Amino acid sequence: MLFNMQYTGFLLLQEVGFDVLTMWDQMGFLARAVVIILFIMSAWSIGVMIDRLIAFNAAKTQSRQFAPAVAGALREGKLDEAIKIADRYKKSHLAKVVVAGLQEFKAHQLSNEISGETIEASKRALERAEAIVGAELKRGVSSLATIGSVGPFVGLFGTVVGIVNAFKGIASEKAAGLGAVAGGISEALVTTALGLFVAIPAVMMFNYFTNKVESFGIEMNNSSSELLDYFIKRSQAARRA
Repeated sequence: MLFNMQYTGFLLLQEVGFDVLTMWDQMGFLARAVVIILFIMSAWSIGVMIDRLIAFNAAKTQSRQFAPAVAGALREGKLDEAIKIADRYKKSHLAKVVVAGLQEFKAHQLSNEISGETIEASKRALERAEAIVGAELKRGVSSLATIGSVGPFVGLFGTVVGIVNAFKGIASEKAAGLGAVAGGISEALVTTALGLFVAIPAVMMFNYFTNKVESFGIEMNNSSSELLDYFIKRSQAARRA
C-alpha cells in the first residue's frame, strides 16, 4: 500500500483538475529538475523498501526453521551437524551468528586449548558476527531517513521556484489576474505535494525497519547468550569426564 502512495497522489491531482502532462510542458527548468529529483528519491526508497522486506521476511522464515533444527543437533552434542544445518539457512540472521560461534568453538577444541580461552574466543566470534549481520540488516535503511528528511525540503524548493515563476507571470502580463499566476502556483503546489508523497512512506518504513532490526538484534543476542551457556556446560562436562 505504501508503495502506491506516489501513484495515488498523481491520481488525486488529476481528479481535482491537474493535468500532469500539460503541467510538465508548462514547467520551467528548475521545477522539472525538482520533479526528476523527487522521482529518483521515490524510486530509490521503493527499491530499498522492497529489498528490505524480502530480506527480513526470508530471515524471519528461515530462522523459525533453523532454531528447532539446530537445537536438536546441539542437544545430541553434534557440532558438525549443527554447523551443516546453519549452512543450509544462509538468509537466517540467527544461523549466521550461531555458525560463527560453533566454528570458533570447534576450532579451539581441535587445538586442545583450555576451556576458558575457548569460551572467550567463541564469545568474540559471536560478537563479530552480530555486528556484521546487524550492518547487513541495516543496509539501505538509513537512506530512507535521509529521503524522509530531505524530500519535503526538495518539494519546498520547488514551491519557491513556482512562486517566483508566478511573480514573473505577473510581471510579464502586467496584471495580477489568476491567469498570470496559475502556472507558477500549480508548480508550487505539485512539487510540495510530491515532496510529501515521497517523504511520508520513507519515514514510515524507516521506523518500521528500525524496529525490525532492533528485534533481530535482540534475537541474535539471546541466541549468542544461549550458545555461550551451552559451550560452558559442554566444557564443564568435558572436565568432569
